Amino acid sequence: MRIFNKSLVAAAALALSLGSALAQNYPNKPVRLIIPFAPGGFTDVVARIVGQKLSVSMGQQFVVENKAGAGSTIGTDFVAKAPPDGYTLVMISTTHVISPWIYKSLPYDPIKSFTMVGKLADSAYVLLVNPKLPVHNVKEFVALAKAKPDTIHYASSGNGSSQHLMGGLFVSLTGAPLNHVPYRGSSGAAQDLVAGVVESSFAGVPNALAQVPSGRLRALAVTTAKRVPQLPDVPTMQEAGVPGYAASVWLALLAPAGTPPEIVNKLNAEIAKVMKDPELRKAFDAAGVEPDPSTPQAMSEYMVQEMARWGKVVKDAGIKLE
Repeated sequence: MRIFNKSLVAAAALALSLGSALAQNYPNKPVRLIIPFAPGGFTDVVARIVGQKLSVSMGQQFVVENKAGAGSTIGTDFVAKAPPDGYTLVMISTTHVISPWIYKSLPYDPIKSFTMVGKLADSAYVLLVNPKLPVHNVKEFVALAKAKPDTIHYASSGNGSSQHLMGGLFVSLTGAPLNHVPYRGSSGAAQDLVAGVVESSFAGVPNALAQVPSGRLRALAVTTAKRVPQLPDVPTMQEAGVPGYAASVWLALLAPAGTPPEIVNKLNAEIAKVMKDPELRKAFDAAGVEPDPSTPQAMSEYMVQEMARWGKVVKDAGIKLE
């Protein structure tokens, strides 16, 4: 028995030594950072900021690759099936925990198919309208939608996206009969909103900052419980007369299930470090994003909570794929 115990101790020590060596050598080649959305959107912007900082911090390139489609599930599935060696990662958004409630089946399990690296950031969405629409606040917007049922549309980056759900929650809480118009990415939705092809959208803060000051779009409210510093004069949904509306979009980094904890912990520590970088924080502020790093364990627990929360929103709002 003593020999057996000594063997176990030796094996454990060897595994610990190998794991430590693995972490020390990681990364020794470029890391692929998969973005399951189209270029130019909220997640893509943040990924390029973080990727550039991690490239400097870790001494290897973090190469951003966009693999958009099917409500972010194509790129996410690609990473779920990648080798669990830390060289293929995916930056997900709130959409990750919405997809299971929207699609009849997924080629991966949103929780079990991944190793959580950690949360990165939070951000509000903004209810934007084309200025040709004769409304200047949320109450007028809801009243117009009810007076002219099914004539007002809201654009999103796609079926099952965070933008889609933000609109669905709004419809559920206000009873405003809005029509959802899905696009292949937030850039196309933003372009058609400015052009007046669609009347409204729940868009990221960067889109608002690019269009609202010039008057090309009008901001009616932000989706979070608190106002955002970049748009201090824009009320929250609750202030604008929609009780119970408080929602944000978050971003997190995941690796394939089975990725060694030594690599995950090293990545998490580097993320925590770059999140304190003044240049990154300035870039995040310009993009309307709030750094909010977390441990892998905290992110795992948070994601389970978010899945339950958004599942209820999907059910209550009656959201289905068109």
